Amino acid sequence: MKIIYNCFGGSHSSVTAAAIHLQLLPDTHEATNEQLLSLPYYDAQVAFDHGRIRYMGRDEVGNEIYITSKRGLGSKYTIIMSSILELIANKDEQAVFIDTMPYVNIWMMIGGFLSRRWGFTNLGRRIVLYGTRQSYFRFIQLVYLVKQGLQ
Repeated sequence: MKIIYNCFGGSHSSVTAAAIHLQLLPDTHEATNEQLLSLPYYDAQVAFDHGRIRYMGRDEVGNEIYITSKRGLGSKYTIIMSSILELIANKDEQAVFIDTMPYVNIWMMIGGFLSRRWGFTNLGRRIVLYGTRQSYFRFIQLVYLVKQGLQ
Protein backbone atom coordinates (compact mmCIF):
# COMPACT_ATOMS: atom_id res chain seq x y z
CA MET A 1 0.00 0.00 0.00
CA LYS A 2 1.07 3.55 -0.68
CA ILE A 3 0.30 6.14 2.00
CA ILE A 4 0.56 9.73 0.84
CA TYR A 5 0.53 12.44 3.50
CA ASN A 6 -0.38 15.78 1.99
CA CYS A 7 -0.63 19.38 3.08
CA PHE A 8 -0.61 22.82 1.50
CA GLY A 9 3.10 23.21 0.82
CA GLY A 10 4.55 19.78 1.53
CA SER A 11 7.14 21.19 3.94
CA HIS A 12 5.90 20.81 7.49
CA SER A 13 2.81 18.88 8.55
CA SER A 14 2.99 16.16 5.89
CA VAL A 15 6.71 15.70 6.54
CA THR A 16 6.15 15.53 10.30
CA ALA A 17 3.33 13.00 10.06
CA ALA A 18 5.23 10.83 7.56
CA ALA A 19 8.32 10.90 9.80
CA ILE A 20 6.28 9.85 12.84
CA HIS A 21 4.73 7.07 10.75
CA LEU A 22 8.20 5.87 9.74
CA GLN A 23 9.49 6.13 13.31
CA LEU A 24 12.01 8.79 12.26
CA LEU A 25 10.48 10.92 15.01
CA PRO A 26 9.32 9.79 18.45
CA ASP A 27 5.70 8.84 19.00
CA THR A 28 5.85 9.00 22.79
CA HIS A 29 7.18 12.51 23.33
CA GLU A 30 7.60 15.77 21.46
CA ALA A 31 10.36 16.00 18.88
CA THR A 32 13.10 18.57 19.27
CA ASN A 33 13.84 21.35 16.80
CA GLU A 34 16.99 19.50 15.79
CA GLN A 35 15.07 16.29 15.08
CA LEU A 36 12.54 18.17 12.95
CA LEU A 37 15.19 20.07 11.01
CA SER A 38 17.11 16.85 10.31
CA LEU A 39 14.16 15.39 8.37
CA PRO A 40 14.35 15.26 4.60
CA TYR A 41 12.14 17.97 3.06
CA TYR A 42 11.27 19.69 6.37
CA ASP A 43 11.00 23.42 5.62
CA ALA A 44 12.83 22.81 2.35
CA GLN A 45 10.21 22.65 -0.40
CA VAL A 46 10.17 25.45 -2.95
CA ALA A 47 7.56 26.37 -5.57
CA PHE A 48 9.17 24.01 -8.11
CA ASP A 49 8.54 21.09 -5.71
CA HIS A 50 4.80 21.68 -5.32
CA GLY A 51 2.75 18.77 -6.56
CA ARG A 52 5.68 16.37 -6.64
CA ILE A 53 5.23 13.17 -4.68
CA ARG A 54 8.32 12.52 -2.56
CA TYR A 55 9.21 9.10 -1.21
CA MET A 56 10.00 9.07 2.53
CA GLY A 57 10.48 5.34 3.18
CA ARG A 58 8.82 2.05 4.08
CA ASP A 59 7.06 1.48 7.37
CA GLU A 60 7.42 -1.56 9.61
CA VAL A 61 4.85 -3.57 7.63
CA GLY A 62 6.10 -2.62 4.16
CA ASN A 63 3.80 0.28 3.24
CA GLU A 64 5.45 2.95 1.11
CA ILE A 65 5.19 6.39 2.71
CA TYR A 66 5.16 9.57 0.63
CA ILE A 67 4.59 13.29 1.07
CA THR A 68 3.25 15.92 -1.31
CA SER A 69 1.69 19.34 -1.46
CA LYS A 70 -1.72 20.14 -2.83
CA ARG A 71 -1.64 23.94 -2.72
CA GLY A 72 -5.17 25.28 -3.24
CA LEU A 73 -6.76 22.05 -4.47
CA GLY A 74 -8.23 21.22 -1.06
CA SER A 75 -10.47 18.16 -1.05
CA LYS A 76 -10.33 17.95 -4.86
CA TYR A 77 -6.74 16.76 -4.54
CA THR A 78 -7.78 13.29 -3.34
CA ILE A 79 -10.34 12.93 -6.13
CA ILE A 80 -7.84 13.96 -8.81
CA MET A 81 -5.05 11.76 -7.50
CA SER A 82 -7.30 8.74 -6.99
CA SER A 83 -8.59 9.08 -10.54
CA ILE A 84 -5.07 9.25 -11.97
CA LEU A 85 -3.95 6.25 -9.94
CA GLU A 86 -6.93 4.24 -11.17
CA LEU A 87 -5.76 4.85 -14.72
CA ILE A 88 -2.10 3.94 -14.25
CA ALA A 89 -1.69 1.85 -11.10
CA ASN A 90 -1.69 -1.85 -10.51
CA LYS A 91 -5.30 -2.67 -9.64
CA ASP A 92 -4.15 -4.83 -6.71
CA GLU A 93 -2.27 -1.97 -5.07
CA GLN A 94 -4.06 0.66 -3.04
CA ALA A 95 -3.18 4.24 -2.18
CA VAL A 96 -4.43 6.19 0.81
CA PHE A 97 -4.31 9.98 0.89
CA ILE A 98 -3.98 11.52 4.33
CA ASP A 99 -4.76 15.22 4.65
CA THR A 100 -2.67 16.74 7.45
CA MET A 101 -4.13 20.24 7.12
CA PRO A 102 -6.72 19.81 9.93
CA TYR A 103 -3.74 19.38 12.29
CA VAL A 104 -1.99 22.59 11.25
CA ASN A 105 -2.19 25.54 13.63
CA ILE A 106 -1.89 29.28 13.01
CA TRP A 107 1.81 29.27 13.98
CA MET A 108 2.59 26.70 11.34
CA MET A 109 0.69 28.72 8.74
CA ILE A 110 2.43 31.98 9.62
CA GLY A 111 5.86 30.38 9.89
CA GLY A 112 5.48 28.42 6.68
CA PHE A 113 4.29 31.50 4.82
CA LEU A 114 7.20 33.59 6.08
CA SER A 115 9.79 30.88 5.48
CA ARG A 116 8.65 29.37 2.19
CA ARG A 117 6.69 32.15 0.47
CA TRP A 118 8.46 35.30 1.58
CA GLY A 119 11.94 33.88 2.03
CA PHE A 120 12.29 34.99 5.68
CA THR A 121 13.71 31.58 6.44
CA ASN A 122 15.25 32.22 9.87
CA LEU A 123 12.20 33.94 11.35
CA GLY A 124 9.67 31.69 9.61
CA ARG A 125 11.51 28.54 10.57
CA ARG A 126 11.54 29.44 14.26
CA ILE A 127 7.80 30.12 14.16
CA VAL A 128 6.94 26.96 12.20
CA LEU A 129 9.05 24.85 14.56
CA TYR A 130 7.16 26.31 17.51
CA GLY A 131 3.86 25.57 15.76
CA THR A 132 4.89 22.03 14.83
CA ARG A 133 5.79 21.27 18.43
CA GLN A 134 2.44 22.73 19.58
CA SER A 135 0.56 20.33 17.26
CA TYR A 136 2.99 17.44 17.61
CA PHE A 137 0.77 15.18 19.73
CA ARG A 138 -2.05 15.74 17.25
CA PHE A 139 0.23 14.43 14.50
CA ILE A 140 1.01 11.40 16.65
CA GLN A 141 -2.73 10.82 17.05
CA LEU A 142 -3.28 11.14 13.29
CA VAL A 143 -0.59 8.56 12.53
CA TYR A 144 -2.04 6.23 15.17
CA LEU A 145 -5.47 6.52 13.50
CA VAL A 146 -3.96 5.90 10.07
CA LYS A 147 -2.16 2.78 11.24
CA GLN A 148 -5.27 1.50 13.04
CA GLY A 149 -7.35 2.07 9.91
CA LEU A 150 -4.92 0.02 7.82
CA GLN A 151 -5.22 -3.07 10.02
